[in-house]
Amino acid sequence: MTKTGIIIGSTRPGRNGEKVARWVRDLAAEHAAGRADFDLVDLKDFALPLLDEPVPALRTPGGRPHTRRWAERIGACDAFIVVTPEYNTAPPASLTNAIDYLYEEWGGKPVGYVGYGVFGAVMAVQKLRAQAGVLRMADIGPQVALSLREDFVAFTDFRPRESQAAEVHGLVDELLAWARALGPLRATAGAAA
Repeated sequence: MTKTGIIIGSTRPGRNGEKVARWVRDLAAEHAAGRADFDLVDLKDFALPLLDEPVPALRTPGGRPHTRRWAERIGACDAFIVVTPEYNTAPPASLTNAIDYLYEEWGGKPVGYVGYGVFGAVMAVQKLRAQAGVLRMADIGPQVALSLREDFVAFTDFRPRESQAAEVHGLVDELLAWARALGPLRATAGAAA
């Protein structure tokens, strides 16, 4: 079974991310029953301060208790779906901060994106894709782009269009195919560590 973390990238009060992530999890679990486990990874639960590790994660794993807890959670996953809003054409600072805490834990794992915003968080996801490449992640092509105008009522009541379910299914299928293909790479990296 492929353990897939669905990361809720926003910690903002009143956020839409939790509703969107639960919808993704439910669709993914039903679609990929018996092939994968899908767990919500809510950044709010980790309360990560602005990056406070004295040495970059590329050089050494973080030593602070919150960093170790975050690293254990991310390290246990084989793949990720990142649920992100777009704030001023970028992903939330909480998400980029959480990503910056780690290095090895991301490598050799596929990542897909579900974005929500006025234009589906397309620009925020582009920035996350660039970051994923540096971290040696396999950034998969499909993106689910949820529009605040078409998939939400009054910007907060989440009501996705029916066509969005098929997009989530396509994202999940490709993500799981990549996770299987990268399994030997993750096993080799884990043995070397």
